[in-house]
Amino acid sequence: MYTQALNTLDPQAAAEDSVLEARFQARIDAEEKIEPNDWMPAAYRRTLVRQISQHAHSEIIGMQPEGNWITRAPSLRRKAALLAKVQDEGGHGMYLYAAAETLGVSREELVEQLVSGKAKYSSIFNYPTLNWADIGAIGWLVDGAAIMNQIPLCRCSYGPYARAMIRVCKEESFHQRQGYELMLTLCRGTPEQKAMAQDALNRWWWPSLMMFGPSDTESVHSGQTMAWKIKRFSNDELRQKFIDATVPQGHFLGLTFPDPDLAFDEATGHWQHGEIDWSEFARVVAGDGPCNRQRLAAKRKAEADGAWVREAALAHADKRRQRQAAAWRVAAE
Repeated sequence: MYTQALNTLDPQAAAEDSVLEARFQARIDAEEKIEPNDWMPAAYRRTLVRQISQHAHSEIIGMQPEGNWITRAPSLRRKAALLAKVQDEGGHGMYLYAAAETLGVSREELVEQLVSGKAKYSSIFNYPTLNWADIGAIGWLVDGAAIMNQIPLCRCSYGPYARAMIRVCKEESFHQRQGYELMLTLCRGTPEQKAMAQDALNRWWWPSLMMFGPSDTESVHSGQTMAWKIKRFSNDELRQKFIDATVPQGHFLGLTFPDPDLAFDEATGHWQHGEIDWSEFARVVAGDGPCNRQRLAAKRKAEADGAWVREAALAHADKRRQRQAAAWRVAAE
């Protein structure tokens, strides 16, 4: 893989880098896909590693809030659907780790960053699932927000990431439908079931809005990632798209949103919302959310418990390589 020369003291090297960066940006502007062996600025590579790995970590940690409800699902149908969804999320994490590896970073290194607490994952997965309705709210709201974020990533300028997102988005759309159908069933059920659905919406609405990241005025990375066409829309644009799509769905369910300032603006055609508590977002991202410690502790335990499996798989793969190499030598003689 090409390693970019970084020598700010060498005017010639700096000039060459400038020419390469101009050519790179021209390819981006022309909607060409950047592939692993293509030249790319070091900052572009770092940005992709950070974003793709955080996305992968979010998929893996995101298995936990729903996974602990698999054994408590109210029917075999619900159990099978939830099991399939959690399995999908594990697969998404693997696709994304593989995409990150094309940038020259190993999966082991990325996982170590996660379990050590150095790497971040989506703030939404640090909230507890208190009852069965939370599973519906996660599918409807959290996966709905994820789809808003991820569909534009299918047109990301980096080829491996864009291609991975095509399958991920197809599966996420089923997750969102599954969650909404669960909420609809609860809302058409007993008063107690509808109350569960309302309670879940009350608790998950604001964290779902925070999933899109800080407001555009506070976002550190958005401007450059949009110039590189890693992202196609700003945080606030995506958040507004999500609100406009989701509020009518909630009203159809007969639910109310926990935002007294929520109102439809006839002039703009958008739903206006109240102020988000960004101090809560900062606190959760910094590791002080309701379940931050629990989520990382569970991941660390899973890594430790699975160490022997990884070691055995690596040993088996090494033996296969040795046998194959020996067979090739015999065939060559």
